[in-house]
Amino acid sequence: MALTKSLKEIIAKDKTGLLGKHASWERVCLRDVAEVLNGYPFESNLFQSSNGMPLIRIRDVQTGSTNTFFTGEFDSQFLVNPGELLVGMDGDFNSARWKSKPSLLNQRVCKLTVDGRFYSDRLLELVLPGFLAAIHAETSSVTVKHLSSRSIQEIELPLPPAAEQTRIVEKLEELLSGLDAGVAELKAAQKKLVQYRQSLLKAAVEGALTAEWRKGQDAMPAESGPALLVRILTERRSRWETRQLAKFQAQGKTPPKDWQKKYSEPVAPDTNGLPELPVGWVWASLEQLASDERYSLAIGPFGSNLKVPDYRESGVPLVFVRNIRSGNYGGTHAKYVTPEKAAELVAHSVSAGDVLVTKMGEPPGDADVYPEDQPPAVITADCIKIRCWPGLMRPHFLKAVINSYIGHRQIEPMTQGVAQKKVSLGRFSSLAVPVPSYSEQTAIMALVSVADSEAVTQELAVVHSLKQSTAQRKNILQAAFSGQLVPQDPADEPASALLAQIRVERAERAAREAGSARGRGKKKAAA
Repeated sequence: MALTKSLKEIIAKDKTGLLGKHASWERVCLRDVAEVLNGYPFESNLFQSSNGMPLIRIRDVQTGSTNTFFTGEFDSQFLVNPGELLVGMDGDFNSARWKSKPSLLNQRVCKLTVDGRFYSDRLLELVLPGFLAAIHAETSSVTVKHLSSRSIQEIELPLPPAAEQTRIVEKLEELLSGLDAGVAELKAAQKKLVQYRQSLLKAAVEGALTAEWRKGQDAMPAESGPALLVRILTERRSRWETRQLAKFQAQGKTPPKDWQKKYSEPVAPDTNGLPELPVGWVWASLEQLASDERYSLAIGPFGSNLKVPDYRESGVPLVFVRNIRSGNYGGTHAKYVTPEKAAELVAHSVSAGDVLVTKMGEPPGDADVYPEDQPPAVITADCIKIRCWPGLMRPHFLKAVINSYIGHRQIEPMTQGVAQKKVSLGRFSSLAVPVPSYSEQTAIMALVSVADSEAVTQELAVVHSLKQSTAQRKNILQAAFSGQLVPQDPADEPASALLAQIRVERAERAAREAGSARGRGKKKAAA
């Protein structure tokens, strides 16, 4: 981690009051009121997705649960019990209470054990996120930001008198409980909207959404899904043969006997366990649906072919996993490569209308369509590109299929790895996709667009309300940590006296540790 400013400078710079304190308060280093225990680097080859001892990793701090288990021996000092306070030391520097059963503390996560004689455990939980956010903002990084336990230990916490700490916590509990209840309702509504959108995709890719549309057709489409697929597969083979004959002619060779047998037919899909399709639909694999252009099915470059030093502030844009998940491309945080580098990476180029899929995640398989208003780009590692055969598969329909339960159900068994779940291109190319007629695909996406836009509008309203709640929470905490939330009581033992006790305790602890070190040294010398 590289802090551009010291912690004192960060506190001085703070404009929100979240890191401030009342004039009669003191400051105390976190290490003097809490023990900071770093996680242990458990051997990753002993990780499993089931059985063993639960293992807390960075991503589990916020969720409060884990799906990683350690099967080896461990030291009990690294056990975390429910309710203990954790800090994630990579990424966003999150802190949270552990919500699940006793688990092991993995590296890059630390546990804070507060000395309740001097500091309120709940107060630390509430004040800590403001410090972590400030440190995060001042931490320079090219990729993932890293936090050290020393930086956590050196945080200078505001120190009110012990009695006032109790009053602050009681008032915060009163104010935040109502606010948190409202946030819980908003998040429940947000969850229902997600479920609705999944139900919409399910109806779309199973044909239920266009059941009435099909009844309204005078007859079956001129070219049903099965007929469309057969025609394209025939055309695909014919184009291959034409290219092969042209190659023989250019080389002045006569085509050898049975040369047509060298044609590699696209893999057919495995439809076991998949739902029955409506009449006029058919299953096809991604390989069958992809264009026969070179690099129509491709993954991002290996790390050695595209490194961070290749990044530029202008040029040909790069597409990352985060872009696919958010649907946002370009912008102030975009990274680029030179046109010359992009030419080297032509196998990984993307254009408007290409379907992009994440090949890593929990699980992988988030899909998006590269927008029409974006320039040609290059995908990075852990991204997959699919360029559909024109007239066979609409990109947005394919996106809907991959993002639906049909896609998720197939992708999850394809994933490999414990530390990072990934799906290979070879496995992914066999994904089964329902194919209606091209006209029905158009009708489906028109209906989805209308219904989904209404859901998105509601979701944006929920997000706005959540932002307002966050701002309100920030104002409450600002008042608390600037000494304005509860009145000061002259009868309270002053914060200076509490700080003096802490310093005495610190000096005694240092003396005990020094004595223990000398004792160990004498025993070693005698031995």
